[in-house]
Formats: sequence, structure tokens, C-alpha cells
Amino acid sequence: MKTFLPPLGIQEEKKVLEEMQGGSLEARNTLIIRNMRLVAHIVKKYQNTDEDMEEMISIGTIGLIKAVMTFHPEKGSRLSTYAARCIDNELLMHLRSRRKVSREVSIYEPIGTDKEGNQINFIDIIESEEPDVVERMDKNGKISRLQKLLPELLTDREQEIIILRYGLKDDQPVTQKQIAGKLGISRSYVSRIEKRALEKMRAGLEHDPPAIP
Repeated sequence: MKTFLPPLGIQEEKKVLEEMQGGSLEARNTLIIRNMRLVAHIVKKYQNTDEDMEEMISIGTIGLIKAVMTFHPEKGSRLSTYAARCIDNELLMHLRSRRKVSREVSIYEPIGTDKEGNQINFIDIIESEEPDVVERMDKNGKISRLQKLLPELLTDREQEIIILRYGLKDDQPVTQKQIAGKLGISRSYVSRIEKRALEKMRAGLEHDPPAIP
């Protein structure tokens, strides 16, 4: 992680807080910069969560900025005490949001069987809720149709991530972390692109229903 400046002393912080309350943007920025070490310290608690630490620093900084903007010194607590809670809350909200996204059902996730006992995957019903249509759809045909639609529905980056993520070319799905390493971007960014692409695919397939044999 980056090296940050040490925090302000008690009297120095009090003076800068008074200047900020007087409308000084420089004072506000000083309070943020001189408390970045606190952000880094709190982020370390989450270093085993498989999250991108630079992104976690950014998320924690949002919490710090909120703390500086809403802190009331007359209540008697130190800014660092109040800011620590705000930073931690911001990080926890981010992680909860990420986990909610990660629970999104894979388009190849088995979700049941049809009347003949054949396995039904999410991809088989992504464009329809009618069971009679689902039971007649052939899985390989659906994948072929989906691949044909990808260039019409997705950007080049979205296509690349969906193809890699779900093994649409070689039937070898890879993890978000592997994709992030391959493309040189964060795993959370891969997750956001994947989610957006799946939403586009759903919408596109709803407007392009398959022919019923």
C-alpha cells in the first residue's frame, strides 16, 4: 500500500477543524489527507477477503470524506474515532453489495429438471418463464443462438468477459480473478462488467424469442 502522512496532533487538528467550519476547503482537504493512514489501517482487516486492496482504499476514502463532512467536534469525540466507524461502515456496505452480486445465479447453474427428467440450466430459461417453451429448447442450440447474439448485444469488452467467464468458446469457464489477471483490471470491475452484460443479454433475449418447433 501507499505511504501516507501521519495524523494531526490534537491541537493541530482542533485548529484545522475550526478553519474548515469557517469554510476553508484547504482545511477540509488537510483533514482528509492526514487521516488516510487510518483508512489504510482499517482496510488491512479485509486483506484476506480476496478484494482489490487499492479499490478498498478508494471505498474507505469515501467513508473518510463523509466523516470529515459530517463530524461535529462539539460532541466531544475525536475525528479519528468517528471516522473509523464511517470508514468501516463504507467498506462493509461495499462487501455486502459485492456478495449480493456474487450470489447471482450462473447462466449454467442447474435449477431443476423438466417432465422427462432432463436437467434444466438457467441459460435454458433466461428469455422465458413459460415451462412448455423451456422443455422444448435444446441446450446446445441455445448456446449457439446466444453466441450469435453477443455481438449485437454487448461491447467488445463485455463479449470477451462473458466468453471467458462461461467458456462459450472452449467450454472451459474461468473465474473473475483469472479474467482480471488476464485483462489487467480489478476483479470487482470484472464483476460489474459481467453483471451489466448479463442484464443486456436477458433484455436482448426477451426481445428475440426463439422459434418454437
